Amino acid sequence: MHGFFVGSIQVDPPILLAPMEDVTSASFRLITKRIAKPGLMFTEFVSAMAIHHNARKTIKKMIVHEGERPIGIQIFGSDVDTMVEAANLSVEMGADIVDINMGCWVPKVCKTGAGAALLKDPKAAERIVSAVVRSVSVPVTVKVRAGWHYDLYTAPDLARRFEQAGAKMLTLHARFAKQGFDGNANWKLIEDLRKAISIPLAGNGDVRTPNDALRMFRETGCDGVMVGRTAIGNPWALRAITEAVCGLPASSPPSLDERVSTALEHARLAIDLERQNAIDNKLDAELVAMRSLRGILPLYIKGEPGAAEIRNCITKTERFDELERVLKSYVTDRQLRSIPA
Repeated sequence: MHGFFVGSIQVDPPILLAPMEDVTSASFRLITKRIAKPGLMFTEFVSAMAIHHNARKTIKKMIVHEGERPIGIQIFGSDVDTMVEAANLSVEMGADIVDINMGCWVPKVCKTGAGAALLKDPKAAERIVSAVVRSVSVPVTVKVRAGWHYDLYTAPDLARRFEQAGAKMLTLHARFAKQGFDGNANWKLIEDLRKAISIPLAGNGDVRTPNDALRMFRETGCDGVMVGRTAIGNPWALRAITEAVCGLPASSPPSLDERVSTALEHARLAIDLERQNAIDNKLDAELVAMRSLRGILPLYIKGEPGAAEIRNCITKTERFDELERVLKSYVTDRQLRSIPA
């Protein structure tokens, strides 16, 4: 599969890492870029209203690094002026692309009229996209769901509106907002949307394996495939997808030693970045970083023999040396068990 352009930004390979709240931090992205080399990644989504109120914790999420380009900063909100303000700050922070979230279905976002709630108000959604496009010099993209619910399939109409407003790419998560992550993604919706617009379209939903990605390209005609939850704690799964799409020989699966060393690398990097970008010097940067990774670190060894037994130990670690002891003891135990009696 060939790459494509989002405005002037080349996306090659045509594999995208999805924005995921509390997951796609800078440390996660840098690890993923090193191992899997996706063509485009996105930050966690950031609140335009929080930016307007100068919330330092939110602005910290917008810090990008040269080693992760091209990178998109995803913003969400329902007010035109604050979305324009957030988009402009995104560019100042170094975003190659500004992405507008119209797919998040969680109540705390939708009750403000933002995220997937905008699917119910096409005119308001179009006004936001149009204003953001006019205000920034980088390409603007939009991530949507198929609609709010099954009786309100709005994606094709919205996509045409966004294309006319100047959006340079659409991403469709092929579920309705009311589904959350339940049920199966309906890839036929991606195929239908591909026929409705001329700008690049990325498909998202239920891509877990290389064959899934290849099948999505083949069945829908999409330009890119966005991968989300599959990559959490498992950048090698995303690497396998990228290699298959690019027609490259498949790399060997990671050894247990590689999984453990990468988990430790991720934790060490998160701590270093937290120290560099601390918003309050009184906070314990190591503790903040370790707690932020509680849901991710155990996934590095998910599926390995005995991994479930030490999951609680991993999630309770609050210091790097504690994590190192737990994981190295686990590796040693596995090695001893593999030695014939």
